[in-house]
Amino acid sequence: MNDLGTDLELRLVRYFTVVAEHLHFGRAAAELHLAQPSLSRQIQRLEDRLGVRLFDRTPQGTLLTEAGKAFLLEAQALLRAARQAALTARAYAPAGKVVIGYVEDLVITPAVSELRRRHPGAEIGTRHLECYDQRAFAEGQVDVLVARNPLSLPSNDIRMTVLYEEPRMLVVRSDHHLAGRAFVSPEDFAGDGSIVCPHGGTRAIYPTDAYQRSDPGPISAAPVMESFEDRLELVASGQAIAVLPVGDRRSSLRADLATVPVEGVPDSRVVVATRVGEANPLVPAFVSAALAYLVPNRPDQPFSAMSSRTANIVRVGTPVPPLGV
Repeated sequence: MNDLGTDLELRLVRYFTVVAEHLHFGRAAAELHLAQPSLSRQIQRLEDRLGVRLFDRTPQGTLLTEAGKAFLLEAQALLRAARQAALTARAYAPAGKVVIGYVEDLVITPAVSELRRRHPGAEIGTRHLECYDQRAFAEGQVDVLVARNPLSLPSNDIRMTVLYEEPRMLVVRSDHHLAGRAFVSPEDFAGDGSIVCPHGGTRAIYPTDAYQRSDPGPISAAPVMESFEDRLELVASGQAIAVLPVGDRRSSLRADLATVPVEGVPDSRVVVATRVGEANPLVPAFVSAALAYLVPNRPDQPFSAMSSRTANIVRVGTPVPPLGV
């Protein structure tokens, strides 16, 4: 019998946990950015390596076997241990090392520049994330994350600090009947389905009467993997309308789109997420720099964000309630 401890690949273990979470190979493949046949082959490799079947494929869907249920608990613990090992090693780098993740449209340059000024010998990196890349933080690929609340991450080992709040705006085609309004409320545009981008706070795209089920980029209640530009294309073609934070200026780059303030929905909260028990001293140092340099409307810092409102700062360790539309 092979020695199972020799070369059990963490990548395959992670794939297994994602399939186990969704109990659906198609949705798991979409989250992992893999083709479904490729994911099936990888799971088969893991099953061959372990010598047991982990999933039953039935007409009713994918189910965990008894072996799969038992392995899931150990697999989750294994991934947590591997993540902690990487974080611990990184914290002992001679001059320090930190990787800062940030989501889509958010700008973190002022805080990163200040952190580099305060710690000139440290290795400070950044990683830009799409809205569906939230596992990069959960898996330890980034040490700290600047994003919009709520995050689809385990809340028991994460602390969040609120930087500021932003009202929301409706994004529509420039000739849409709501385009000339001074403001709108959800009753003016609410549709049946929505697409929520979990890593960017609540970002909904609603189908319009022009949308057809046969159109590319179907609209559903599930998270989508299309790029932000793909979703704006849906809006510009009249197939959808979107609700975004006002700080997201990317839609303003297109002359065929219009924005309208939205009233009657919660503001979007921009937060810094860190881990409970974080050993890397550069992480709280970045949080301090973010509070000083990313919070708008403060006279003692150079960064300003139009149409944003400074929130009451929730110190690290204080839970932040989720937002919804």
